Amino acid sequence: MDTEKNNPRTTIENQIKNCPILLYMKGSPEFPQCGFSARAVQILADCGLKFSYVDILQNPDIRRELPIYANWPTFPQLYVAGELLGGSDIMVDMHNQGQLQEKLQQAVDAAPATKDVYK
Repeated sequence: MDTEKNNPRTTIENQIKNCPILLYMKGSPEFPQCGFSARAVQILADCGLKFSYVDILQNPDIRRELPIYANWPTFPQLYVAGELLGGSDIMVDMHNQGQLQEKLQQAVDAAPATKDVYK
């Protein structure tokens, strides 16, 4: 058995590295399972750029490991260009100040091609 392949930390690192805009959330963009995830999806939709997501409810190992990896205890968590941006409150603030769209666009422009969505 390939332990690196089954290691949640390795999975997280690969997801973050391969997705210019990545949202770890409860549920999916079509069916968010909490208000904070719904708000995060709405903000990203307002920005009009494609993003990847991971449904932590369907990935319990990632749900357990990500708060340790990120030193951020709550969900959703938004990663842009490989770095943790924050949760929905930070997204709201940045969106209201006009900073989020620019940061997301820079990440997309710098990335080769949008990768597959992780589920």
